[in-house]
Amino acid sequence: MLKFVVRRLLLLVPILFGLSVLLFVWLRALPGGPAQALLGERATAESVARIEALYGLNDPWYVQYWKFLSAAVQLDFGNSARTNRPVTEEMVRTFPATFELAIAALIFAIGIGIPLGYYAARKYGSWLDNLSVSGSLLGVAVPVFFLAYILKYVFSVQLGWFPTQGRQDPRIDADHPTGLYVLDGIITGNLEASWDAIMHLVLPAIALGAIPLAIIVRITRASVLDVVHEDYVRTAEAKGLWERTITRRHVLRNALLPVVTVIGLQAGLLFSGAILTETVFAFDGVGRFIAEAISNRDYAVLQGFILVIAAMYVVVNLLVDVSYGLIDPRVRVR
Repeated sequence: MLKFVVRRLLLLVPILFGLSVLLFVWLRALPGGPAQALLGERATAESVARIEALYGLNDPWYVQYWKFLSAAVQLDFGNSARTNRPVTEEMVRTFPATFELAIAALIFAIGIGIPLGYYAARKYGSWLDNLSVSGSLLGVAVPVFFLAYILKYVFSVQLGWFPTQGRQDPRIDADHPTGLYVLDGIITGNLEASWDAIMHLVLPAIALGAIPLAIIVRITRASVLDVVHEDYVRTAEAKGLWERTITRRHVLRNALLPVVTVIGLQAGLLFSGAILTETVFAFDGVGRFIAEAISNRDYAVLQGFILVIAAMYVVVNLLVDVSYGLIDPRVRVR
């Protein structure tokens, strides 16, 4: 298993190198250029030339790329043109919010999606099966921002069950050593703050997790339907094994491989930032911050955040490969 993980880790090097090249070329191909973004409306031909000379933007492309790569390895992406703070500080500030929201959305999607997909397959043709198929189609078809506004209007504005925006009530005096508000409340013993953070997470997590939930239900249902008709499942049933044993050892163990793939891909997308959901609920996370950076042509933020997010996405897929090896030993043998 260790060799399996090491091989996957070594594959990260060429992937991240290729990604850094694409990112470097893309950012310098955008209209305006970094100097124009830094100066904004005050940009003149003289000031642009001065900024380009100051930051080495007149150097050959390979010199610029080497400087960019050397700084990226040290997690030094410069300062944000909009906030004038180091990009790494902005990452530390915004990533915990998106990470917490993504985890909550995954818990919602996986906790409901896998059991619902399994029982829909086992009750094939029943009302539960038809309801799960129809609901999954609806979940994929409804735009995220529309669902977010509906949830916010019904459960926050009309019923008043959940907060309308933010991560926590500003009137609560709470410490945030990790930036993960739910975990911070537990660590510091402030359960009121932790519960309030959970209440702020419920609606954004449902809105963000709706599409992953629908996909997981469909994939789980289709995968279980394929597995339950295999010879080894029928043999286990003929032997009189307990249904729980058949489900755990033979059905779910083999049906979860494609489901794990989907969960890994969806997790990577969620961790990359949910722009629409964070905007609707005023959730100060990665997605909202990147949207503002794009509007302001904040090149330092874009190159830093995109590179780190892509690295996270690759790591998530590495974890998917490791999960394959744990679920099916034949994968790591190959």
